Amino acid sequence: MKVLLRIVTGMVVIIIGIFIVGPFYIIEEGEQAVIVQMGRIVDVIAEGGPHVKTPFIDEVVRYPKRIMAWNGEQKSMPTREKQYIWVDITARWKIADPKKFYESISTIDAAYSKLAEVIDSEVRTVIADNYLRETVRNSNVIMERSATPDSLGIGDSIDLAQIPILVQPGTSHEPIQKGRRKLAEEILTRSRKMVPEYGIELIDVVARQIRYSDELTQSVYARMIKERNQIAQAFRSDGEGKRAEWLGKMDNERRSLMSAAYETSETIRGTADAEATRLYADAYNRDRNFFDFWRAVESYRSILPKFDKTLSTGLEYFKYLYSPQGR
Repeated sequence: MKVLLRIVTGMVVIIIGIFIVGPFYIIEEGEQAVIVQMGRIVDVIAEGGPHVKTPFIDEVVRYPKRIMAWNGEQKSMPTREKQYIWVDITARWKIADPKKFYESISTIDAAYSKLAEVIDSEVRTVIADNYLRETVRNSNVIMERSATPDSLGIGDSIDLAQIPILVQPGTSHEPIQKGRRKLAEEILTRSRKMVPEYGIELIDVVARQIRYSDELTQSVYARMIKERNQIAQAFRSDGEGKRAEWLGKMDNERRSLMSAAYETSETIRGTADAEATRLYADAYNRDRNFFDFWRAVESYRSILPKFDKTLSTGLEYFKYLYSPQGR
């Protein structure tokens, strides 16, 4: 009886232990799992919900089903013309085959390391095969913009023939064949070929940031400053030309107005002189003595205030100063 009791007690303890260890497990929504038995995968669980495992033997390795983000480190890479740029890449991925994933890399951290290895390698290859302009532009729209004053921030229109060739439409930038977006798609295509063996599906690869190196930045700034100075000088030259043109027009107009005014004034003066001569003649004919007297007085008024001293008054000119009769 005691032996039976011990057996029953032992079985109860074993059963309780099994339940404590847990024959049941739950896969949450957004999770997937592989069941590993003695280092060998025996099952793949893709659906959420309760499941049963063999206690002490089966190991449940859980993986997320959601889309995850991989963020690469910003790295310096050379372009085809050996210009170094800083490239910052991000990607989205998910575990498409848990069995392959477990057999090849096992852990999420290892997956991030593998993605960094694969994507960084392909990014460096693609960047090195393309020119700098392909990495920083998405289209040739910059070449399609007409070099109008409005597009350059200038109000009045000017003769574009006077502007240096660098601001003419389609001449200051070389055309691109692919562009930044196409390069990202190329990186994605190349990287996708490398990751299926790890049970990974790469959804997209995006260039989060591409910027010039410090040396290249200074060179670009210097070139931009030079170009803008040339554009500014072109507009200054055009402005000076317009200024000279308008000054010339103003001078011609002034000369024309002065000539017309002079002609009018001379006409008026001639008419007035003729009228004055007629009046003088008429006055002279009416009373010659009074006319001579009046002309003499007018002459005294204008000339005598300028005399500092008079040495003799016996001249004929002063006859009306001493004799009202002029004798």
